Amino acid sequence: MVTSYPFNVPRLVIAAPSSGSGKTTVATGLMAAFSERGLAVSPHKAGPDYIDPGYHALATGRPGRNLDAFMCGPELVAPLFAHGAAGCDLAVVEGVMGLYDGAAGRGELASTAQVAKLLRAPVVLVVDASSQSRSVAALVHGFASFDPQVRLGGVILNKVGSDRHEVMLREALEEAGMPVLGVLRRAPQVATPSRHLGLVPVAERHTDALASVSALAAQVRAGCDLDALMTLARTAPPLDCEAWSPAAALTRSAGLTSASPAFEAQGSGGGAPADGAAPADLGGAPGRRPVVAVAGGPAFTFSYAEHAELLTAAGAEVVTFDPLRDEALPPGTTGLVIGGGFPEMYAPELSANEPLRAAVAAFAASGGPVAAECAGLLYLGRSLDGKPMCGVLDADARMSERLTLGYREAVAVSDSALARAGTRLRGHEFHRTVVEPGAGAAPAWGFTHPERRVEGFVQQGVHASYLHTHWAAEPSVARRFAEAAAARR
Repeated sequence: MVTSYPFNVPRLVIAAPSSGSGKTTVATGLMAAFSERGLAVSPHKAGPDYIDPGYHALATGRPGRNLDAFMCGPELVAPLFAHGAAGCDLAVVEGVMGLYDGAAGRGELASTAQVAKLLRAPVVLVVDASSQSRSVAALVHGFASFDPQVRLGGVILNKVGSDRHEVMLREALEEAGMPVLGVLRRAPQVATPSRHLGLVPVAERHTDALASVSALAAQVRAGCDLDALMTLARTAPPLDCEAWSPAAALTRSAGLTSASPAFEAQGSGGGAPADGAAPADLGGAPGRRPVVAVAGGPAFTFSYAEHAELLTAAGAEVVTFDPLRDEALPPGTTGLVIGGGFPEMYAPELSANEPLRAAVAAFAASGGPVAAECAGLLYLGRSLDGKPMCGVLDADARMSERLTLGYREAVAVSDSALARAGTRLRGHEFHRTVVEPGAGAAPAWGFTHPERRVEGFVQQGVHASYLHTHWAAEPSVARRFAEAAAARR
């Protein structure tokens, strides 16, 4: 069902002057607190982050969804938002980094401010007030006046030390004419554990995560004016956009651009439909849908909800399995998706599951279509930190001290089950591991920005790379993969 427009739902964007100010604490707490009031709350995250949406999903009982203007383009931010928020009473969008921070060297692109403007949503600024008093007014005034198109509707003060501290902060902001919508005291008991890539994902600490979310809801209920925040959310005007639909996106998906002259296209990879081939018939009798197995569980937690929705709309049956526990692929598997996560934290357990490693290797050797991103790339290699993995790729992975992080512009170098050579996508890298070699004889991607290099592996039906992508930006990759899976049915 496509939601008609103009589309209207009360909404707030939770932003901050910088990372570490408490956006996730406030956003997750608000989502949980409003959900406890019986409201249907739609959770969203600006930027490419996979981990925070897991906490948002716990707080609301709905899939956490990302809004990334770099990977998907500014034109898709509002439609994707409307898709997730359809039928809800309130939407809460957690920002990324500082309010005006975006893609490096690209101005406001992919910033929280840009997302707020695209959604015509009021912004609530979360300020870490732990080391300031009257200066908070100057800080907030600067953020409120920097871009007149960004509507700053109020402030939530975080890490306030005492009653006296709160009085000084409130007096300063009253002088500046900025409403204080909440005051949160220092509360280490609700802090969530972090490690090398951010918060520990929900799937790795589900019971403790539930307790953390409940504590955040209690803290926000006690410290924030929920009625005033809801009143502010209702000031958001209607959006003149049609909600994104996976089926409609597949129908509208245009032809792919030609290959970049900087990267010579390789020959067709195994498992991919021939260029110009008619789409596979993915319908038919019940039980005949191709089965696409998607890795899940604690080691593989990174995914965008729209990927499974696109695969389903393209005719596939999406089934999740856990490489830490399951010793076989789901029955009837004809396509395999292994996304991102933290396999480095579970290398001994993944290695010990020899039956599944053998099953994955056999599926890949048979030419079965495999799409692997980041953690999936590590799992398909020979080894990870010395522990044997699936051995599909002649490559070894190890932990590194260096964080590789940033947006990328890429062009598919080789035909594969995922993308035709020449397909252009934007994505991001986010890892502390190194794979040697970094590319195979038939690379997956040629990066055109910010640096020029080839990366990843295409062999038979396998497409493996560090690059995280959002398929809503180019739905044809989901259709192509579903067709490759259907061809093996």
